[in-house]
Amino acid sequence: MFSLTSAQIDQWIATFFYPLARILAVATTAPFLSNAAMPRRVRLILGIALTIGIAPILPPMPDISPASGVGLAILAQQVLIGVGMGVSMRIIFTAVDMGAALIAFLMGLGFATFYDPQNTAQTSVISNFTTLLVTLLFLVMNGHLIYFSVMAQSFVSIPVSGTPVDASGWRFLATMGGRIFTTGLLLALPIIVVLMMTNLALGILNRVAPQLNLFAIGFPVTLSLGFIALMLMMNYLAVPLEHIFNDGLNAMLYFALPPG
Repeated sequence: MFSLTSAQIDQWIATFFYPLARILAVATTAPFLSNAAMPRRVRLILGIALTIGIAPILPPMPDISPASGVGLAILAQQVLIGVGMGVSMRIIFTAVDMGAALIAFLMGLGFATFYDPQNTAQTSVISNFTTLLVTLLFLVMNGHLIYFSVMAQSFVSIPVSGTPVDASGWRFLATMGGRIFTTGLLLALPIIVVLMMTNLALGILNRVAPQLNLFAIGFPVTLSLGFIALMLMMNYLAVPLEHIFNDGLNAMLYFALPPG
């Protein structure tokens, strides 16, 4: 007669639910996967399918009852790890969005906003366009497949256990927030230089010919040059974005690295 012990049932539950908690936490916070346009049911099915696919090759789960206090603490830790992994990648996309917002402000389009489903907020038209472009570029580079690979690799680098994750990883996540400003500024720097030179030229023109109505010609000139510079910058955007994506994906596994 076929029989199961409570220890075997607990082990099967742990083998499935601990990885599922981490994967769903990543899918809830990581860019593209957490898009508001993607139904929650799709994210849930994706998480379950991925968990079933990688569960047989994962390291052994801790021999602790999932219903115990320690088991619930491990489950909460998996959720926190997943959130940290997703936020690591979201910081990269937020940096790109900030660079686009800077460009829109200098072009005079800061007031033109649309609803961005990626950020679930009102963003400028340039930011919205750039977010769509970066998301498509991320998919073309098979970023969604690398997501799945990183999530599977995280269970080897960051095994499920009762040992708390080293605090240096969370400290790194906090300091990584500074990259939002540096990366965004570096991406927008070519257009910033072009628009600063344009504004400088318009200022000199205003001193030379005060009778000119710069409010009538300044905005179209700034807008046109901004779009031309943005169009030219698109040809060289793939390489830096690839490096930025790689940094974000590497940061998703930083929690496992030893301090220093």
